[in-house]
Amino acid sequence: MNLRRVLILTAVALLALPLAACGNKEAETTFGETEGAYLNVGDLTYQVQISRQLNPSDNEDKGYLVAVPSDQRELAPDEAWFAVFVIAFNERKKDAVSANDFTVSDTEGALYKPLTLGADNVFAWRGGTVPPHGQLPEKDTAASNNPSVNGAMLLFKVKNDSFNNRPLELTISGLGGEPAKAAVDLDV
Repeated sequence: MNLRRVLILTAVALLALPLAACGNKEAETTFGETEGAYLNVGDLTYQVQISRQLNPSDNEDKGYLVAVPSDQRELAPDEAWFAVFVIAFNERKKDAVSANDFTVSDTEGALYKPLTLGADNVFAWRGGTVPPHGQLPEKDTAASNNPSVNGAMLLFKVKNDSFNNRPLELTISGLGGEPAKAAVDLDV
């Protein structure tokens, strides 16, 4: 083999390396600095679209608070509604089951779990199986088409003091696969 041919083949191989890494699932993100980052957990990729406090007196926010369990409808004087809107993508060629273990924590260690909302809430995160190249919430649903939030909602009751102990952090724990957990700072 002549030297010129070896140099050309070496150059082509070196140029191809960065392209080969683009689809490599081994280099998965486990922590996102802020909302919008893609977080790989198990077989799915999650993205926080937006997080914010909800105002029960606001017409838009009333729709997000539909089907809150009756024993959870009242806020204590030191609590606020806090919503995190998430999308999960399946970039694989087989079905994948989404995570259903989410927590929000503050810098002082306060930990919050999302409420389980009734079936009438069209924005609630439901989890489940995501088909190949599909997403949750499914396309052409109220949750995926809402221009304000563009994702399924995780609803939390958060102590007002936690908003002073920022950043709040969302942690997603998967059902299997690597990485098993990912976390992202929320922009409150």
